[in-house]
Amino acid sequence: MSTSQAIYAGWMEIPNSAVEEQARRRAEDVALAALVDRYAAALYRVAYSVLRNPADAEDAVQETFLRVVRHRDTLNEVRDHRVWLIRIVWNIVLDRKRRAKTRPETDDVAELARVLPSTGLSAEELAAAAQHHAHVLACVEKLPQKEREVLTLSAFEELSSVEIAEVLGITESSVRSRLFRARNLIAGLLDHARSSK
Repeated sequence: MSTSQAIYAGWMEIPNSAVEEQARRRAEDVALAALVDRYAAALYRVAYSVLRNPADAEDAVQETFLRVVRHRDTLNEVRDHRVWLIRIVWNIVLDRKRRAKTRPETDDVAELARVLPSTGLSAEELAAAAQHHAHVLACVEKLPQKEREVLTLSAFEELSSVEIAEVLGITESSVRSRLFRARNLIAGLLDHARSSK
């Protein structure tokens, strides 16, 4: 091999540290893709439960994963990825609400159709189910903010009281007492609505 061929071959070799870095980055990309596949729908539900707008909820989920990409080096340190991601999206949607100072209330028929069962119900049953669903959501909206937050995370996302405490940064006993109050208030609102009919 000539000297120039040896020099050229040396230039073409990738140092071990670069190969290891590429392998590490590929592994991180695979881990990020797995997080998106596994948790995107749950994060969307959390975001939508607060923002009540499909486009805004999608934006919040995208922003969540952008933040994860920026902090990809800490992924291995996270104990519970689900709770960690929900906490991120929760903070994003609350920041958006604070900035907007108002919460748009829309009755998105397409969104209702997505969450309602579609197994052989008649048009009347579908309409009644949609009306009941909208009424329950309206009752949830009437709850005080602290109780509404806890109920949303418990009922819609099925988080445990420990996980809710971690997401909201409060004690587990506070979560349980707020959840108790929220359920009692919802029951009272629904009973009042039934007796008014």
